[in-house]
Amino acid sequence: MKIHYLEIVALDVDKVCAAYEAAHNVRFDDTDELLGGARTCSLKDGSIVGVRRPLRESEEPVVRPYWLVEDIEKAISLIKAQGAKIAVPPLEIPGKGIFAIYINGAVDHGFWQV
Repeated sequence: MKIHYLEIVALDVDKVCAAYEAAHNVRFDDTDELLGGARTCSLKDGSIVGVRRPLRESEEPVVRPYWLVEDIEKAISLIKAQGAKIAVPPLEIPGKGIFAIYINGAVDHGFWQV
């Protein structure tokens, strides 16, 4: 089990990035439009942390882990059978992979297939 992408939606992106940079001696890049304008930081284990502003007025701040999976369609099918709500069905981001978002136990989660 591995987190591929940790998405943080925050009202003050620069403040959040500065705190992580200071505490963990990392550096966040400029915005990546393919990831909703997130500033990203690649970690030593290959996972990515992205911090972005809400994409719409109704989007609340959230921390959402995207779990790396080999077969996103199978993973979605299995989690749906457990009662999870699919918020965003599998969607490809060119050059980055396929992601999906689901809600389970009132918590946002995601899957990522590279």
